[in-house]
Amino acid sequence: MPASLLPTSADSQFQMQACNRSGALCMLHANKSAWRVSFRKEWGRGRSTSSTKKRLRVARCAAMSAIQEFQQDFGVVGAVVAGAYLWIQGFELLTRFNVLDQKLSRKLVHMTTGPLFMLSWPLFSSSSASRYICSLVPLANAVRLLILGLGLRTNEGVVKSMSRDGDAKELLRGPLYYVAVLFISTVCFWRDSPVGMIALSVMCGGDGIADIIGRKFGREKLPYNEKKSWAGSTAMFVCGTALSFASIYYFTYLGFYALDPLDTLARVTFISLAATLVESLPITSSLDDNLMVPTTAMLLGSILF
Repeated sequence: MPASLLPTSADSQFQMQACNRSGALCMLHANKSAWRVSFRKEWGRGRSTSSTKKRLRVARCAAMSAIQEFQQDFGVVGAVVAGAYLWIQGFELLTRFNVLDQKLSRKLVHMTTGPLFMLSWPLFSSSSASRYICSLVPLANAVRLLILGLGLRTNEGVVKSMSRDGDAKELLRGPLYYVAVLFISTVCFWRDSPVGMIALSVMCGGDGIADIIGRKFGREKLPYNEKKSWAGSTAMFVCGTALSFASIYYFTYLGFYALDPLDTLARVTFISLAATLVESLPITSSLDDNLMVPTTAMLLGSILF
């Protein structure tokens, strides 16, 4: 090998310094990479911890909101049950002291209980379970009617205020159908549809007032049913239409519906007229009005609304 190609001591020293610098740079890059990895891990762990805490806070808030809704709904149920009990007890006392006739007392209970129950619906929360909690009210009344009607317990005052002839077994027919309609209207329609409140209005206000007016002013009987009068049927139609429209307006005012007033009035009038015609038919002597009238209103209401 020529002497000029042999490495000199200066070249060797330069190469060693280059190798040292290269190693230092490699170590520096390695340290930077390790620091970046460590930082990313710590940052990711911090983000994960923060996200977990956030989810826990959201879950805690949701649980507290659900508890408050349940407390609100069951509080309203308690108030409604207590109010209904006192309301019926009041009519019982009026009947006992002969302030009201038994038939008039029964019809007043019939006319007022359903609409008052319906007026309580906006007091319940927006929870999806609120309708089922509210339905405990008519369910409890159904259980009480079954107990009294089957003779498991006696209460002459309640029986007189809710039956035609003071027979406890009558509670298993009309009154039981009545609370069944309350239950169905609550669970199936609730505040989502006006169909339930129309059915309650024509059953309570319409059919209730028909008997009162018909007994007092019903001299002119219908040509196809001597047990029904023009006065009673007219009163049912007018009162059923008015109460239905007033109920829908009440819920519309509270923001549950956005319906055109004239269009709604036309539909409600047609449903009330149909329910009045069904109530006037001779078949209601074998099929209870509390069953036929609201069923007609529900079927037509489901089509028109």
